[in-house]
Amino acid sequence: MGRTHVRNMAAIPNVRTIVVADPNPDNAAAGRDLARAPRASTDPVEAILDPEVEAVVISTPTDTHASLIETALRAGKAVWSEKPIAQEIAETRRIVDLWRELDIPVQLGFMRRFDPGYVRAKQLIDAGELGRIEQFRALSRDTFPPPVEYLLSCGGSFLDMSVHDLDLARYLVGEVEEVHAWASVLFDERFAQADDWDTSITVLKFRNGALGVLETARHSEWGYDIRTEVAGAKAKVVIDAAQKTPATVSRNFAWEGDLYESFPDRFEVAYRRELEVFFEDLGAGRPVAPGPDDALETLRLAVAATRSWREGRPVRIDEISVDG
Repeated sequence: MGRTHVRNMAAIPNVRTIVVADPNPDNAAAGRDLARAPRASTDPVEAILDPEVEAVVISTPTDTHASLIETALRAGKAVWSEKPIAQEIAETRRIVDLWRELDIPVQLGFMRRFDPGYVRAKQLIDAGELGRIEQFRALSRDTFPPPVEYLLSCGGSFLDMSVHDLDLARYLVGEVEEVHAWASVLFDERFAQADDWDTSITVLKFRNGALGVLETARHSEWGYDIRTEVAGAKAKVVIDAAQKTPATVSRNFAWEGDLYESFPDRFEVAYRRELEVFFEDLGAGRPVAPGPDDALETLRLAVAATRSWREGRPVRIDEISVDG
């Protein structure tokens, strides 16, 4: 996603990229050219500490996020970073505490919040158009399963994939009180090799009394399948970008259209808007969101779901200590 973010930054008015860093010199040079930046670097820390740099965008391997965020915060620079801060609660909490102490803007890359469909859903919910929220449902099916090397390092599919729907649950409905998760390996034994799952169901009990269900699968033969529904006492809202383009073909008493292939094309607008909003808010002096506290709470949900699956029982979120 690094090149996508570099490309999107290059199109934002009043944002000038100073340096693009990547340990691979060819990637760094390609990013520099794409961003029309003055220079490239193979040292991310050196790039962060450049005195001309005022804000840092981090799109690096997960295990580097926390240290790079810390470097930027201690240098007094605003941060946008891909999620998660870290896979461990203790390390995430450490960065959250540092962020609170230094009071420097940090935004995490939960991009679905910036998709036009979810933006509209949030507006309707906050305006009371749905009435009291009663149910939440999220269905996510990736088109292609990741390689086993990735599975071995991603922290598990609840932390890597379900986390997006868990964030939306908090964002649209509210804080979760309890989870109960079931998961299986139904189509790809590589997930078993990684002590992970490829298909899951997670039930949520919200603090406000609403109930939710997450359906998750790590493959889909028909295309990238992402749907969300929030039902209230007066109305419901459904987010479902089923068709990629407005073109349909009709013939032989049937019709066909095209579907999204994966997250880069389905959430193309969201990836652009999350950075646009970050820099707009920085420029206007407004708080940025979602922040590190959101990342910590959503990580707690993912850890609770993982524990529920492994232990075969419901898990209350207050069982997941923020001290790790």
